[in-house]
Amino acid sequence: MSEILVQLSEAIIDGNVEDIVDLTEEALDDGIPAQEVLNKGLMAGMDHVGAEFKAGNMFVPEVLRSAKAMQASMDLLRPILAEAGVKHTGKLLLGTVKGDLHDIGKNLVGMMAEGAGFEVKDLGKDITPDQFVSAIKEYQPDVIGMSALLTTTMRVMGHTIKALEEAGLRDRVKVIVGGAPVTQEFANQIGADGYAPNAASAAELARKLVS
Repeated sequence: MSEILVQLSEAIIDGNVEDIVDLTEEALDDGIPAQEVLNKGLMAGMDHVGAEFKAGNMFVPEVLRSAKAMQASMDLLRPILAEAGVKHTGKLLLGTVKGDLHDIGKNLVGMMAEGAGFEVKDLGKDITPDQFVSAIKEYQPDVIGMSALLTTTMRVMGHTIKALEEAGLRDRVKVIVGGAPVTQEFANQIGADGYAPNAASAAELARKLVS
């Protein structure tokens, strides 16, 4: 593999926000297609970060730095990829549910999923079931991801799935849930399609659900 792609991958792993833009520009100037820069440089780095995070060898601050580096490079690549008509893995809609203002985990999921090739729409936090319904109608995602960090707001995830059923949208999207108090058992109870214990797993699960 090209040396510059290895350097890009390492910059992602190290969270090297300072050099990533120059490295991305250098790769493009060398004639490497934007899709290859994304797949073999950025995504290779983010896959490693995801694996290390899951194994407990990397922690949230380090992953956030890697994600920031990824964002900086993606800001350059996104318009080029769009112009080339590159197909996304799928569309992912994210939101922290009504009553909950925690969003670090959700933000990490968004960055990891973008690294996995998803087009990500982040609704933010404190999102009502109706807002999820409207956003699904507007953006037509393949997967929606809901996050909650409080036991008191977890049940809103169930209300949202009910709202999707009532709106006739449930069959159109896969639903994944996560957050500190959320469990696989709870996900099964509310009828979600999957549960992820961390951001790396969530991106992996979203990829599996659309493949």
